[in-house]
Amino acid sequence: MLQKIAVISFDHWNYDAHIVSALQKKGIDSFHIKIGNFKYKSTWERIQNTLSKVFLGKNPKLKKRQEYILQQLQKSGFQHQILVINPELIDLEYHLEIKKHTEKYIAYLYDSVSRCPVKHLLDGVFDEIFSFDKTDVATYGFSEITNYIYFDTPKNASQLKQNFIYIGSIDNRLDYLNQFAEHLKKQHQSFLFYAIGKKAFVNKLKQLFLGKNKNLIFQKKRFSQQETLKMYAESETIVDLVRDNQTGLSFRIFEALGLQKNIVTNNKTIKTYDFFEFEKIEIFSNSFENLTFSNSNYPEKIISKYHIQNWIKNVFSLQ
Repeated sequence: MLQKIAVISFDHWNYDAHIVSALQKKGIDSFHIKIGNFKYKSTWERIQNTLSKVFLGKNPKLKKRQEYILQQLQKSGFQHQILVINPELIDLEYHLEIKKHTEKYIAYLYDSVSRCPVKHLLDGVFDEIFSFDKTDVATYGFSEITNYIYFDTPKNASQLKQNFIYIGSIDNRLDYLNQFAEHLKKQHQSFLFYAIGKKAFVNKLKQLFLGKNKNLIFQKKRFSQQETLKMYAESETIVDLVRDNQTGLSFRIFEALGLQKNIVTNNKTIKTYDFFEFEKIEIFSNSFENLTFSNSNYPEKIISKYHIQNWIKNVFSLQ
């Protein structure tokens, strides 16, 4: 019998949609409930929601989004498996209702529990919880899984335009990133460091008038995945800076693997992964000493192991 698998997430960065595509390629009836796709029925409903937030301190949209999930499941019918990504975004009462629509209810956390608490969801809500964070796996007994390579390895190498690239959010990593850029300038290395988010304009003003983080490019609009991969492909080395209290590997690492790129990161747990042995990865030190990388490629067995096709086999117990 044809399996039916639903994936529920916000998918802010458009990574989760690749899971659905990979499942469909295997002939599985899969669909994506993207929570952010919820739309107000009318302008008046939007105004009511705004008034409620301002005067009552309540946001009806949060409830309506979760009702939207149930409506989509009712349309699609019973599912053999449902995967919820970052389940802390859904209230417990809705999780219990969602669970009634499936034989197997799974969660995947690609944020650490310290950043996105899920302790209220640990008591019998899910049949299995996967996590990319080794510390959380050891602490809570989650099933360990990494993020994944979501694209096929390009056949032809792109022309290189810079030595180093970083694309990330505007947060407390910027000062460290700017220091690293100063080091690269002294070494006559080329780089592009993008900091993206709503506070881009404020940071541009600080950069202009205070000389703060002068080596970074601030912008509000996110790059598309295609744009990001193109810039990564045109760079020798991808820079990865993890958030505080996180030991899991970000998608940057797997984009680097798939594109056969060098990696420089401050995530020391990367030493425990099998692809570290190929000497294409360096870990930051406070002194920013010179970085050296091997010219070798990651072998095909590594690419296959961390590819999304293998990821869905592990998470959904597929043949």
